Amino acid sequence: MKLCMFSPRGADLKRGWPGRVDGDRVVQLAAQTLQSFFAGGGKAREHAEYALADVDLRPPVLYPPAIRDFYAFEQHVKTARGLRGLEMVPEWYEMPAFYFTNPAAIYGPEAEIPYPAGTNELDYELEAAVVIGKDGRIGGFTIMNDWSARDLQRPEMKIGLGPSKGKDFATSLGPFVVTPDELGDLRLEMLARVNGEERSRGNMGDMHHSWDAIVAHAARNTRLRAGDVLGSGTVGTG
Repeated sequence: MKLCMFSPRGADLKRGWPGRVDGDRVVQLAAQTLQSFFAGGGKAREHAEYALADVDLRPPVLYPPAIRDFYAFEQHVKTARGLRGLEMVPEWYEMPAFYFTNPAAIYGPEAEIPYPAGTNELDYELEAAVVIGKDGRIGGFTIMNDWSARDLQRPEMKIGLGPSKGKDFATSLGPFVVTPDELGDLRLEMLARVNGEERSRGNMGDMHHSWDAIVAHAARNTRLRAGDVLGSGTVGTG
């Protein structure tokens, strides 16, 4: 299934309704959110049908219980560490590392994000992400933009604890969540454009750490909840 959260144009529903996308139509699902839809096993009655052209798309998960952002693309890790004068460490190859980011700062695919005060270097990071479904399994795949304020992040990284105010102001998700059975082949092209200009082109198949390894590592000694978001980390080309 191809799923979304949507609001009929003019209704201005902040969270929106969950829907199943079928071509150029979206069918409303009888669930409060996609999170509850996944928690219920991915089944729900269907209600009204709308044209996609007549709805506004919301983030597929507005208030995820947690967001873990991983670091799975070797090309990106080598580049990022090289810019800081650092070599690769063997531990990176042994486990899929992640950090937690702000689940209260989620924005939809077309939403304007707040420009963080004190930065002149607002940047994007193209990522894939999974939304966790029932029993800690992958409910579906989506697109994620890990917004970053580089000039705020740079001094934070020197401390060694990881990013904080350089990243916690906004994460964009969506527009759709596609279930694993519908998506099939995970070797998907990843493309970023800024004002129509291509800036990044990579492939989800280039991840060093697999999604199975990422989910298993995230679930160690804890319980993943429906609606949790796991990001892939930035694609190798940025």
